[in-house]
Amino acid sequence: MDLTLTDSVVRADAEARERFYDSRGYGRPVDAGALELAPVEAAHLLYRGDLDAVDGMNFRAFLASATVSEIEFLVYKNLRDRGFYLTPAIDGWVDDPDRADFVVYPRGKGPWDDEVQYRVRVVSERATVAASDLGDVVLAVVDEESELTYLETERPDLSGSSEADLPSSVDADLLSDRALVWDPPAELYEQAFYGQRLDDQREGDLQLSLLEAAYLARRGVLSIDGGDEAVVARGREVEGDRFDRRLRVYATLRDRGVVPKTGFKFGADFRTYAHVESVDDLGHSEHLVRVFAREHTFDPRDLALDVRLAHGVRKRMVYALTGPEESTWLTVSRLTP
Repeated sequence: MDLTLTDSVVRADAEARERFYDSRGYGRPVDAGALELAPVEAAHLLYRGDLDAVDGMNFRAFLASATVSEIEFLVYKNLRDRGFYLTPAIDGWVDDPDRADFVVYPRGKGPWDDEVQYRVRVVSERATVAASDLGDVVLAVVDEESELTYLETERPDLSGSSEADLPSSVDADLLSDRALVWDPPAELYEQAFYGQRLDDQREGDLQLSLLEAAYLARRGVLSIDGGDEAVVARGREVEGDRFDRRLRVYATLRDRGVVPKTGFKFGADFRTYAHVESVDDLGHSEHLVRVFAREHTFDPRDLALDVRLAHGVRKRMVYALTGPEESTWLTVSRLTP
């Protein structure tokens, strides 16, 4: 069977429709019983020996042409080998084709069923991907040795139940890159988990990060010379614009009942606790959070590294993407389809 390539679509007759679409979910039926195939689908059929040629090109010649991407072919083949039917995300072929290269159906189902399991975006390990292109899509990363890594990306709504009644007008001193509360109320640390004791062996003398101090001063909990403006100014001296992004995320998490603490040991901005009633019964933190501007672009290698690290310490990787008004959240985790 020799098919023709026209306007980046491979066209076939009714025999091909019955053979490839009806039984195995390749292509898209069109008028008069004909069938259209995306180039990557035609490449897979050529590879399998189900087609002889497309416009006279065998598999080797077709893959070497500019008609089909080799990394898309590798992902398509891998998912087919895993028992999935999938459709290239071409406008008019599938609903909501944006940000995806393939729509993957649950095993045992195909394009004739109204059910989608994954929306897959294909990238090389050497490419970059914008944060805005992630979320509710699986990133299929093809490395230089043609190994595939699947990363599931989602847009969660982080929230928790860590709330405590806080005192007001607690005296504190602003130091060079932190604040110190000399006689803190017990609930500030014991129930709300702000700061760190200067001496773990006895109560009193509480150290606060600049983020904690700015947030508490803004809420009227701390009485500090210059107020929260002085703390924010000091934070900008220490960190630059990064401080404002991190403070915005810190405040959002606290306002949602999530306790953020430093994630430095894990190479992150924060580790988070969703349910804190007492520091004596903390349990493990659930997430690692890294803060970026909303316009950030990711290197797939960095994503793979972050996910591996988070998994190794039994946490989930979350990216906080900050804009002028509010932050959005992106989680990334390994996936085995």
